[in-house]
Amino acid sequence: MKNYIPFYLLILSFFSLHTYSQKNKIATADRQYANYAYVNAIETYERVASKGYKSADMFKKLGNSFYFNAEFDKAAKWYDELFAMTNDVEPEYYYRYAQSLKSTNRTEKANQMLDLFFQHSKNDTRGKLYKKNENYLDLIKANSGRYTIEDSGINSKYSDYGTTFFQNKIVFTTARDTGGLGQQRHKWTGESFTNLYEAVLDENFNPSAPKKIKSKINSKFHESTPTFTKDGTTVYFTRNNYMDGKKGKNEQKTTFIKIYKATLNQKKEWDNIVELPFNSNDYSTAHPVLSPDEKTLYFASDMPGTIGQSDIYKVKILSTGGYSSPQNLGPGINTEGKETFPFVTDENEIYFASDGHPGLGGLDVFVGKINDAGVSNIQNLGADVNSPNDDFAYIIDIKSRRGFFSSNRKGGQGSDDIYKFLETQKINTDYQLYGVVTDLDSNEILPNSKITLYDQGMNVKDSTFSDEKGNYSFILDPETPYYIRAEKENYTTWEQKILVSKDRSKAYLPIPLEKSSYQVTIGDNLGKVFGIKMIYFDLDKSNIGKEAALDLEKILDVLNLYPKMKLDIRSHTDSRQTHKYNQLLSDRRAKSTIDWLIKHGVDKNRLTGKGYGETQLVNHCSDNENCTEEEHQMNRRSEFIISGL
Repeated sequence: MKNYIPFYLLILSFFSLHTYSQKNKIATADRQYANYAYVNAIETYERVASKGYKSADMFKKLGNSFYFNAEFDKAAKWYDELFAMTNDVEPEYYYRYAQSLKSTNRTEKANQMLDLFFQHSKNDTRGKLYKKNENYLDLIKANSGRYTIEDSGINSKYSDYGTTFFQNKIVFTTARDTGGLGQQRHKWTGESFTNLYEAVLDENFNPSAPKKIKSKINSKFHESTPTFTKDGTTVYFTRNNYMDGKKGKNEQKTTFIKIYKATLNQKKEWDNIVELPFNSNDYSTAHPVLSPDEKTLYFASDMPGTIGQSDIYKVKILSTGGYSSPQNLGPGINTEGKETFPFVTDENEIYFASDGHPGLGGLDVFVGKINDAGVSNIQNLGADVNSPNDDFAYIIDIKSRRGFFSSNRKGGQGSDDIYKFLETQKINTDYQLYGVVTDLDSNEILPNSKITLYDQGMNVKDSTFSDEKGNYSFILDPETPYYIRAEKENYTTWEQKILVSKDRSKAYLPIPLEKSSYQVTIGDNLGKVFGIKMIYFDLDKSNIGKEAALDLEKILDVLNLYPKMKLDIRSHTDSRQTHKYNQLLSDRRAKSTIDWLIKHGVDKNRLTGKGYGETQLVNHCSDNENCTEEEHQMNRRSEFIISGL
């Protein structure tokens, strides 16, 4: 690999991988329409909590509401309350708490939470990253055994690498021109500067004896990695910063590499060599490859904006002959390391070399799916193409599944060698997660809901919106944990950890969203806004205890917000005990509820209520019916019916 370091490793500084956070707007509680009121549950929880009421579920919701809005100092406040109350929480809360603590400079406590997160979730990549103990070998092993590989037959004792298809030939890069008159040697390697050679392929992709391309493309400096148009009239290639006999340098006297273009003249010679307009004397561009429709040029570069040492970019080739501005393919494919040597197929896949994605050592070859958001479902090609050394410059003919790649693995003839292969089993890059977004209570379809896919480090991998039928889908890496988050105005943010098995090409995940801001009107049950199915009393009692007071504080808050709102409070029992007993008990409980609200400032003229005992059962569980405890529970309920606004 050292023999072609100048082609992609002229990098002066490192750039950290960007992380992304997302703001989510919560609907304000002040919006009112004629005869309607909007109740914001989160604001009510906050006011109730400020009065000293404690609930783990409430603290989770409050912490999450600010965490998802990147208001980490406020999130830390409520997670403080949560962990002061209990440590019996899902592992994800340890991680969120740690992230929130970091934002308030409580690093020592944040590290304690990360230690606990790792203890509670040893399979979570974020925990492994914290312990610097990631393991990728299982997936690489699963992708191995799919190739037959052999020497290409065109290697020399010098560096040979970087093949490309050209009509019925391959063109490749070699340093074999050693010892000729006036031949220059590269001071880093002791070998000649590289030139382009070609070899004819037979029906089994066996190359003929290679010949040097005799044209102006080959200069006295490095040339490599060309890509040709299908009609054979245009070529893009990599070369040292050298044109018209002059070698270009930056202010520090460093010569970088650039992408050039040449066209075939009437004499069938490569001519009209020009450098592309997005080149620079201050950074490198290299390894161009055309998309199958020849409307896009992909390449590697360390230009400003690069995430790591080198990233993969693309430009559109305009009908006018110009080019769009370079676009970084993003963090889905690019890492803090090196991504280079792209190759794109008409299956909408991109192959590339990287030392930033989990591999076997050095550069490994990977494949990913190209989509609107960048590249997804990136997978290591396995331990056939990849080795503990550098493996790169992979190309494949998708019809025959034959191709070539380069490697400096042990057992080769030179410092870098070209290998040919037959792929016997294709990697499935289309692992799909799909589902439908609905309202939790009504099961109504929710179109235009934002769905975001995160990796284990909570970096955004992809984002979409549910369509008119509530459907969404993502392409995923198999056997890789992700988090999926759904957001919609007036609904509570929903999140779940997911993992798609490599044995399944599709996985279905429905998303039920719970309302956070409710539209209520006369006749609606205000208790449903907060999930109050019943006000809990001690057995056979009607006095208000702590648990009942917590729920009544929520009702009180709404009544204070809407001074014209009136409630009819209804208490129901199940059918056990006598009819008379149940009637009297429910009456006392309804009266106790009303008395509590009046005691806390609600005008008695706004409240009515009564007990209904067992007269309004919602199921078949009347006297002498054999019912489960859950079925009886459905009948024990409290209702807060809005009777006026």
